Amino acid sequence: MRFLDVKTDYAFKKVFGSAESKPILISFLNALIGFPKEREVTDLVIVDPYQIPMLQGMKDTYVDVKATLADGRKVIIEMQVLNVKGFEQRILYNAAKSYSRQLQEGEDYTLLNPVIALTLTDFTLFETDALCSRFLLLEKERFIQYRDDIELIFFELPKFTKDEGQLETIQDKWLYFVKNAGRLNMVPKSLDETPIREAFAIVNTAALSPEELEQQDRRHDFIRLQRGSQAKAFEDGQAKGRAEGRASGQAKGEQAKALAVARNLLPILDDAAIAAATGLPVEGVARLRMGTNRI
Repeated sequence: MRFLDVKTDYAFKKVFGSAESKPILISFLNALIGFPKEREVTDLVIVDPYQIPMLQGMKDTYVDVKATLADGRKVIIEMQVLNVKGFEQRILYNAAKSYSRQLQEGEDYTLLNPVIALTLTDFTLFETDALCSRFLLLEKERFIQYRDDIELIFFELPKFTKDEGQLETIQDKWLYFVKNAGRLNMVPKSLDETPIREAFAIVNTAALSPEELEQQDRRHDFIRLQRGSQAKAFEDGQAKGRAEGRASGQAKGEQAKALAVARNLLPILDDAAIAAATGLPVEGVARLRMGTNRI
């Protein structure tokens, strides 16, 4: 038995954004967002449910699922596999756009419903040990909450390190599913909740056509190539930095030698002659003669 990697676009959208995904998405949102009991999700509508057999193109590094909860709240659920430029700005932009587009011209602002942007990343985003980070609009000095109309929630999968035997909460189990489904060959006994078992059934490769499996493999290849390109760019940047550092160090060494020679020549030669002998600028030699090392 094999399962799709849920972190890729096709599998993530198929699990959480299909027309039949409602009970799965309800369980997932309640587990990860952690609503108070009285505000837990009981019903939702998946916006533009995913029905086509495969996402077209491979230019994007993320996939999102949008839902409207029964009480009107909007939720954007996103899986981001690569840390690309502009990622954090896009999260905020999409949340603000979803909030502002609720009103038609002339409608009252009180009709606006809160927006929650829930993002899972397959990379480390913040320099903390926290698995989950939540952001709201707060007063800068006293941390008074302005409103909860826009909330950004991030889960960083590399920071989730529990193995199967350590899974305790439903949140643990959903995170384990998203992070590890693609490398499992059976459904773990600890993941016995019905919505999670239904999610495993959706990503069971036995139910997919050869064409769908080929597309999934191509998506994996695309992500590997993008990660390879990022790694190479980082290595090239480090190599360039080392080379520039060596060149800078060499230049500073040469200048130090020239300064030492110039100081020895100050009692003997005039500024122009010292400049010609050392390669230093005449005005620099003049400043040196006045007792400063600034060339």
